[in-house]
Amino acid sequence: MSVRGISGAVLLLLGAFLFMNQGETFDVGDIFGYFWPSIFVIPLGLFFHWLYFGVTGRKGVGVLVPGGILLTVGVVCQISMLYDAWHIMWPGFILAPAVGLFELYWFSGRNKYLLIPINILTVISLLFFAVFSIGSVFNFLSGKPYIAIVMIVVGAIVLMSRKKQA
Repeated sequence: MSVRGISGAVLLLLGAFLFMNQGETFDVGDIFGYFWPSIFVIPLGLFFHWLYFGVTGRKGVGVLVPGGILLTVGVVCQISMLYDAWHIMWPGFILAPAVGLFELYWFSGRNKYLLIPINILTVISLLFFAVFSIGSVFNFLSGKPYIAIVMIVVGAIVLMSRKKQA
């Protein structure tokens, strides 16, 4: 990656941070506190991918497993830090080894037995994402009486409406 690409990404992240925190003061510690995944974890995951795709000539396929895990964990942590969504994003840590193993499967000899742990981890992660996301939606909606009233009215209309005859 060029200096232009790195500086563009840094300016993009800082601009997003400033936009989200308008009117608040912050210091260097806050920047490290919010963007530590983008500073430390994601570049390490990209480094492992660079080793495979750039340096080893696609012979050291094993570096993709930690690369995929670190990249996924970095993205999960960054989203969680920016939006304070740890309670929703934690299943991403279960998905991370599935991503690393899938990269190993995809770029190696396509050993079909790797699909067993990949599928198990992916299904568990998606199940937890769905359950905790739905729970967050219901928690968000529970304090809104007008949404409850709309649901009651729509439910009553559905129950009382006549069936269309074909």
